Amino acid sequence: MADDQDLAEAVAGHVSVHGDPMRDEDGHIRPGFVEAIADAVQRGDSAFLSGIVAELHEADLGDLIGALEPDLRPRLVELAGTAFDFSALNEVDGTVREEILEELEPETVAEGVRELDSDDAVELLQDLDAEDKEEILDRLPPSERIALERSLDYPEDSAGRRMQTECIAVPDEWSALQVIEYLRDTPELPDRFYEIYVVDRERRLKGAVPLDALLRARRPGPIMDLIDEDRRRVSDHEDIADVARMFGKYNLVAAPVTDADNHLLGVITIDDVVDVIEEGADEEIKALGGVARDEELSDSVWTIAKGRFNWLLVNLATAFLASSVLGLFEDELQKMVALAVLAPIVASQGGNAATQTMTVAVRALATRELNSSNAWRIVMREGLVGFVNGLAFAAITGAAAAAWFQTPGLGVVIALAMICNLVAGALGGILIPMMLDRLRVDPAVSSGTFVTTVTDIVGFFAFLGIATMWFGLKG
Repeated sequence: MADDQDLAEAVAGHVSVHGDPMRDEDGHIRPGFVEAIADAVQRGDSAFLSGIVAELHEADLGDLIGALEPDLRPRLVELAGTAFDFSALNEVDGTVREEILEELEPETVAEGVRELDSDDAVELLQDLDAEDKEEILDRLPPSERIALERSLDYPEDSAGRRMQTECIAVPDEWSALQVIEYLRDTPELPDRFYEIYVVDRERRLKGAVPLDALLRARRPGPIMDLIDEDRRRVSDHEDIADVARMFGKYNLVAAPVTDADNHLLGVITIDDVVDVIEEGADEEIKALGGVARDEELSDSVWTIAKGRFNWLLVNLATAFLASSVLGLFEDELQKMVALAVLAPIVASQGGNAATQTMTVAVRALATRELNSSNAWRIVMREGLVGFVNGLAFAAITGAAAAAWFQTPGLGVVIALAMICNLVAGALGGILIPMMLDRLRVDPAVSSGTFVTTVTDIVGFFAFLGIATMWFGLKG
């Protein structure tokens, strides 16, 4: 392992003992790097830590924080001082972020917040307790505090909560040359921007001017000649998921945010939208597995167990419901043991088919690709897919069952049951999410249990019912 000086120089770009001193060739954080940082924190080596932290990207710094022991994380922030970029705390789990912020002095957090863009500052503060949040906001200058409080007052999933209030707005009577000179001479501009917004005297948005159009324009010409009046804009109360879909559909990199009276409030940029998409995908994956949307890897055993218990309890209830179907055919199962052996195969295969359909349906509902105009066509298509696969697996399982138990009739029974359950699974996999969505219930959270219950009940009932009729097992 490189010594501390080697690591510090490597991060600063002067020498590299292992290429990237922080990560190995697979992109994983080197244990030696984490140990060096941990040792420096324990020694209180502020100068060394400041040099390392100042050179790290916020995402890398977030990964480093996550790799440290919990008690070392707030100490790293304090020792790094002004070199620490507080936006790195938005790159870690929410639980880790809250633990760090609770350990830091409010003055330290307030000083770090002042260096952030408004959207990053809001993200950092929004999950704190009201008392802690107020304590930090009180230590900010009035203008910054008011701006953050206004953003925090918006609903959590609104564009107003996510927008960056720092944007470039110029008067509609300026020329292109005046705008360029303003950009050149103004020191406190946003770190990154993609377009200029033109407003009237009351700050009502007139349009947007892309930077490339501004640079190619005739300098004496009025800025109003360059605006795109039809530029897509976002309402401050618009759902951020709808904003993300708009960005994807129209290939946007930025969009102005306005209020009901068309006053310019801020801007949504592509990095915000990427975060929204990632968060949405993460939540949907967790919901499909019956896991709480806000569960984090850093959560305690009790928190995770408590969050998963209720959904497991619902699953247990539906499992008893499915098993009750077997009780209806208790006599038949005693007469032919092969039925008990084969019944779970039918139910399981139907559940797998339903999960495939349900996954596609939930995603299509979330992206609004599945709607009332194409619902019937998609339902019929999924039903036919279930039927085609049902025929294929009927042949496979029928032949296997007949050969296994030397009973040709058993092969016919399981073949017919397989067709029934794969069709039921395909239809249940799309109709149940659609029904839940119509009832304003999140289909990602609730569909799985109901769909698998349907396929278990249909699978057991179809297989055992057909067997009863085929073999005359009653009586």
